[in-house]
Amino acid sequence: MKLKQLDGLLGSLQQSENPKIELEQYPTGPHIASRLLYTAENSFGDVSDKVVADFGCGCGTLGLAAGLLGAEHVIGFDIAAESIEIASLNADELELDMDFIQCDIRNLRLSDRAIDTVVMNPPFGTRKKGADMDFLSMALKVASGAIYSLHKTTTRDHIKRTALREYNASTAEVLCELHFDVPQLYKFHKKKEVDVAVDLWRFVPNNNRPKHL
Repeated sequence: MKLKQLDGLLGSLQQSENPKIELEQYPTGPHIASRLLYTAENSFGDVSDKVVADFGCGCGTLGLAAGLLGAEHVIGFDIAAESIEIASLNADELELDMDFIQCDIRNLRLSDRAIDTVVMNPPFGTRKKGADMDFLSMALKVASGAIYSLHKTTTRDHIKRTALREYNASTAEVLCELHFDVPQLYKFHKKKEVDVAVDLWRFVPNNNRPKHL
């Protein structure tokens, strides 16, 4: 599937009309989502025939992109029931099989590194400090292959240092810098749209350590 076609399909997905600010729910736009998954597949082979998890899946954009690019099995995890309901409808619309689990990522229990690749657009940690790192920490515990994640460019040094020193990642690489368009979703937003610089990261877990139970 070509990048333009993937972008177009993701642009048709339904998004939440009542996002929750306490969860920092911002939709992952089709432009960023398509490039994240397209890079994961075409540069590294981390999607096709893989088991892919979408952490904080929201309305399913990243996970469904993985499905469109030939993932063997896709699982979306989110704490919000409404988001999972919309993501399920989006999966039906695209005629894709995708499983969904409602849970708090911090309490996730997966055995035997059953996940090959984790894709995620975690909370930026603006409303709740450290929320982004909770997602990254868990992803590096459960993935056997790679993690693709979006983080604010201003946190680049902190992300790399923490991933390598504290979360035992074997590699942490910024693949590119992207522009995340944050629409005017909440009352405190004064501007119609804000452009936030984000890094697309690829992390590889250290699989020599004991497996997460």
